[in-house]
Amino acid sequence: MNLLSKKLSFALLSAVVVLTGCTKKPKRPSPGDTLGQGIGVPLDGSATDNLGAQGIVDPSASGLQAKQDGVFEDENMIKGLFKPVLFDFDSSGIKASERPKLQEAQKYIAEHPQYRLLLEGHCDWRGTAEYNLGLGDRRASSARQYVQSLGLAASKLEILSKGDLDAVENASEDQMAKDRRVEIIILKK
Repeated sequence: MNLLSKKLSFALLSAVVVLTGCTKKPKRPSPGDTLGQGIGVPLDGSATDNLGAQGIVDPSASGLQAKQDGVFEDENMIKGLFKPVLFDFDSSGIKASERPKLQEAQKYIAEHPQYRLLLEGHCDWRGTAEYNLGLGDRRASSARQYVQSLGLAASKLEILSKGDLDAVENASEDQMAKDRRVEIIILKK
C-alpha cells in the first residue's frame, strides 16, 4: 500500500468516526418517574397519595412519625427540629443571618452527645444534575466547617448532597429560595 492510499484510508476512517459520534446523553428521569425509590414506597403509582402540595413525598409516608408540628422522628433520625440554612443563588457561603441555626444545632448535639448531625445540601432546579450535586456538597461542607469551628468534633458530623433531587421544577422565586438549603438532621445511630 502506498503512502497516498494509507492517508486516504486514515481520512476515511476518521470521517466515519466523527460522523457517527458519541451516543446521546441519556435523558434524566423526572422525579415522578422515580418516586419512592429507596424509601420503601411502592413504585406502582400508589405513592402519589403521599405527595404534599409541592409534589414532595410526605415524610410520614417513609415511616417517620410526627413528633410535633413539622418535626418527624423514627428510630434512626429526627427531621425538622431545626430550620434549614438558606443560601443565595449559586453560592455556598453561609450568610450571617443563617449562622444561628447551625449554632443551635451544635448546642443541641453538645447537650445530647449520643446523637450526630447530618447536613444535607440541596439546590434549586436550575443547572445540570452534576453541577447541582457539587453545589449541594459545597453547601453541606460549608455548614460542616462552620459547625466544626464552633467546637463540634468531625466524628459527630456527616454530609450528603441531594443536589436538585427534591427541588420543584420551574418553581417560583420564593420556592427556589427554599430549595437552596442545607437541612439539619439529627442522627440517632
